[in-house]
Amino acid sequence: LFSSRFNWSELVPLRLWGRTLGLQTENSQFLLEGMPFRIFGGSMHYFRVPREYWEDRMLKMKACGLNTLTTYVPWNLHEQERGKFDFSQNLDLEAFLSLAAKNGLWVILRPGPYICSEWDLGGLPSWLLQDPEMQLRTTYKGFTEAVDAYFDHLMPIVIPLQASTIHYPLCPQYKKGGPIIAVQVENEYGSYAKDPNYMTYVKMALLNRGIVELLMTSDNKNGLSFGLVEGALATVNFQKLEPGLLKYLDTVQRDQPKMVMEYWTGWFDNWGGPHYVFDADEMVNTVASILKLGASINLYMFHGGTNFGFMNGALEADEYKSDVTSYDYDAVLTEAGDYTSKFFKLRQLFSMIIGQPLPLPPMIESKASYGAILLHQYISLWDVLPTLLQPIKSELPINMENLHLNDSSGQSYGYVLYETVIFGGGHLHSRDHVRDRAQVFVNTMYVGELDYNTVELSLPEGQGFRQLRLLVENRGRVNYGLALNEQRKGLIGDVFLNKTPLRNFKIYGLEMKPGFMKSLRHVAGWSAVPDYFVGPAFFRGRLWIEHQPQDTFLKLQGWEKGVVFVNGQNLGRYWKIGPQETLYLPGPWLWKGSNEIVIFEERTAGRIIQSVDIPYLGRTQYVD
Repeated sequence: LFSSRFNWSELVPLRLWGRTLGLQTENSQFLLEGMPFRIFGGSMHYFRVPREYWEDRMLKMKACGLNTLTTYVPWNLHEQERGKFDFSQNLDLEAFLSLAAKNGLWVILRPGPYICSEWDLGGLPSWLLQDPEMQLRTTYKGFTEAVDAYFDHLMPIVIPLQASTIHYPLCPQYKKGGPIIAVQVENEYGSYAKDPNYMTYVKMALLNRGIVELLMTSDNKNGLSFGLVEGALATVNFQKLEPGLLKYLDTVQRDQPKMVMEYWTGWFDNWGGPHYVFDADEMVNTVASILKLGASINLYMFHGGTNFGFMNGALEADEYKSDVTSYDYDAVLTEAGDYTSKFFKLRQLFSMIIGQPLPLPPMIESKASYGAILLHQYISLWDVLPTLLQPIKSELPINMENLHLNDSSGQSYGYVLYETVIFGGGHLHSRDHVRDRAQVFVNTMYVGELDYNTVELSLPEGQGFRQLRLLVENRGRVNYGLALNEQRKGLIGDVFLNKTPLRNFKIYGLEMKPGFMKSLRHVAGWSAVPDYFVGPAFFRGRLWIEHQPQDTFLKLQGWEKGVVFVNGQNLGRYWKIGPQETLYLPGPWLWKGSNEIVIFEERTAGRIIQSVDIPYLGRTQYVD
């Protein structure tokens, strides 16, 4: 299949300290330090994988035959509140990139500012949407000023980790170089393409802050010609290798190496749909065909990981569909980092090409089944409110992003409760102003739900004044397509009762951040769970572990919809409509001894959850 083998044993970051050239293009091929080079890459996102497992996943990349790691950088995690930056713990980008170098992996960095990635708002911070005129991914002043401030903090971390050193004659501290050999300009802009000046702006924002490595763009075939920017190598994304697809790159750039920036090894799942899988043999055969044509490749994803917390994205084509918590992606490694048949088939393929033996695959981490966990106590949301949350009073409904919270950065994720007083019942109509799903209560009595499909309800008649409560969940902002500017959540406009708009609200932001969860532990009012109880409520129990904790999966059979917290860590959402039926719980987040489990259940609660050693991501359907 391959006429020549490549020996890149000396072309690893730590063996090329003092190098000067980095990655270059010449005569339709890549050169690394002047030597012919092919990128065999894999995507893994540090923010989707517990820090304790970063190195394990990197070693598995090397054992598979890969030489390059690609990662996105999520702006909305690094600057959750405007002007407050976080690059610590699981967001320690410098440590992640340095670890890649230590383990012999080059890096293609994809810093955005937009990253797509099935991630809330494509990685853009929701506080950008406080501006009613905001135009995301354009040269609109409010957007570029925010990007500039972010890049001013991000790039000083990135610059010293670039591979080239010739460009730093006045900066001796950079003389050893780093693992970054290429940087991507934005992401799939050809599918958005609202501003012809935007890509040049992003490119210059990178160059002006000291990026000197090879620049790349990344688009699917249809967007390829619209996402170009002068001075950046165009790359293409796909899953099925159509005839002539790689040659199509020659129509937009001549005499340049061909690169598949995203070869999709699987696919992502939406709530209410199937668990998508992509045939391993078809995948490996396509990879072989790409390599036979002389192209470089990046496997998206090599290891998907998890959309922990409330960070999943969503699609909005014909209808709104939010992504599940798992980002298993049917990738080369599973959500928990275990091998799949794709790994061993790819390892066999790459070993045919690489002129030295591959490292042995690391041992897999064993999984634990801790059995049944009793949730023995509960407290109703209505009992929590007066103790832990201060309401915002407003005549009009306020969307989540514009609530006066978090030093005026608004609320990004979770739930918002809107309360007002009504007299009598009648016809409640949302005018499609609910984003994304509202449970409706009269006092504490559940009446029904409002969402994209259900926009009206009948409220029962009653004596005197009563409280109308709308508990609205942000199920995840759309991360791809032309609707990014319309991703405000909560109530985005008036809701009507008998054709009269509701007024005079008390609004509670229910973000479920670590501080709130810690306070919840000590609030008075927890009591024994009765035989039957409906939420919204918090439930808690204990998992006792005798020995060194191991990865496990939580199965929530009998529960309806909500969120799970373990030792304060938000594992993400569950929902009985599936497909996902288990939540991944990493061993490093567990303690030897007692572990606190807290579940926020919106509606129907079970009494127990099960800790099992095998995940179940739902009924499968092959990607067409």
